[in-house]
Amino acid sequence: MPSYRAEQFEEFTDPVDGTRWRIDVAFTDSNWQCLWGNGCQGILDVPAPELGQGCCSEGAHLLGEDEAMLIDALGLTLDPTRFENHAEAATNGVLRDAPTNLDGGRATRVVNDACIFHNRPGFSGGGGCALYLAALDENESPMDWRPTLCWQVPIRIDEDQDGTKTVRRWRRSDWGEHADGLAWCCTEHSQPGGLPSAYVGEVPVAVSLRSEIRGIVGPEIAQALHDRTLPKTR
Repeated sequence: MPSYRAEQFEEFTDPVDGTRWRIDVAFTDSNWQCLWGNGCQGILDVPAPELGQGCCSEGAHLLGEDEAMLIDALGLTLDPTRFENHAEAATNGVLRDAPTNLDGGRATRVVNDACIFHNRPGFSGGGGCALYLAALDENESPMDWRPTLCWQVPIRIDEDQDGTKTVRRWRRSDWGEHADGLAWCCTEHSQPGGLPSAYVGEVPVAVSLRSEIRGIVGPEIAQALHDRTLPKTR
């Protein structure tokens, strides 16, 4: 199975709506996998796998007021046994008061150095994202409960002026001012200080993240990305 390769873009056109997509197939073909809870070093300036924070250290950035209102409402309805910061959310809400620097949008509050929805390791209701756990409890897709940028990670979407949309892995530079202090970037292969790589999965990204990719590019292109990873037959 293809492991880490430098970016390689191919173009696809959605047969339904005509959207032009420019996709890093080197990444969708690769065996990257999320290492949360299994060696993820986090996004701090020092490796901190023991915190179990993954990408949650800075809170979740929200795309638009509708998403902000949805996440705000969900935060008030979660079962306290599944949401470690439930009392904090009930008292002060789950959103930051001021807009963030991401297009003037909103973001979740940071409580005890991580997103308010982050349950710490050892929490009786389960570690990790409280929204994710609540979705599973309701037999629903976590994609419908979590902020868009959370379920899209490690995929990033850029849009050109001509309407072409680029789908690629996150780069260290995408973290902006935080990039210089980022000890570990899971979408990189060569990690500083001998830290582990996340290119260790048993199936390609186009398979392991098929639902997420479908939610981004639609079913036809998601299927095309999936099919290109299948063994070639004569």
